[in-house]
Amino acid sequence: MLREWRESSSAGVKTTRSTFLTSKSIATLRFVRRLSPVSLSRIMSDPDSTIAQHDREQLLGQRGAVLWFTGFSGAGKTTLACEVERRLHRAGVLTGRLDGDIVRDGLNNDLGFSPEARAENIRRVTEVAHIMTLSGLVVLVAAISPYEKDREAARSRIGADRFKLFHIATSLEVCESRDPKGLYQRARAGEVADFTGISAPYEVPTAPDLSISTDEDLDTTARGVMQFLKAEGIIPDAP
Repeated sequence: MLREWRESSSAGVKTTRSTFLTSKSIATLRFVRRLSPVSLSRIMSDPDSTIAQHDREQLLGQRGAVLWFTGFSGAGKTTLACEVERRLHRAGVLTGRLDGDIVRDGLNNDLGFSPEARAENIRRVTEVAHIMTLSGLVVLVAAISPYEKDREAARSRIGADRFKLFHIATSLEVCESRDPKGLYQRARAGEVADFTGISAPYEVPTAPDLSISTDEDLDTTARGVMQFLKAEGIIPDAP
């Protein structure tokens, strides 16, 4: 048995905490570190290894699901995802959110924007979202995700009944006129390579669960999404 002492100080008071690690727990930690996300998610979904997904969902009173927002940069994906998440929270639904820009700053900061790198970016986001759904969370993903094959791979991994694809159908012209980060201007000047809509393609979803126009105000659009989630049985009621 190993024993580790840690000291921390809060408001001028020093406290000491001890952690006891047995050889068995150390071996378990080493094993988990070696697991890929796919292997870990399989263990989490195995009722013989841990609490079943259904039991977690029953405890929370909700179904795990992924709400995937796709569209051009500047289309309004994050804005709408955040508003829907606020409404879900008010309705008592436990959520998680994965934003493309934030994920690329951390987990995926080793990836570029080639088709292969984009595919890996979406694969990693999908795996994280999948593991979160196994705990019963409703996960909102806002990512450009420009390729149909990558979006369909995400649907297949999550499960068609738990994956809802929302296409934010804001036109390239409108997105470029907004250009909140100045990225379109830089892409037009050749300063940003592989930029979706300018020097890299965006494949419009062939069968989204919802195609959303941002011509309407945010409140109307968010209410429409909530009504859809209610009809699909993902949430019990839509305020």
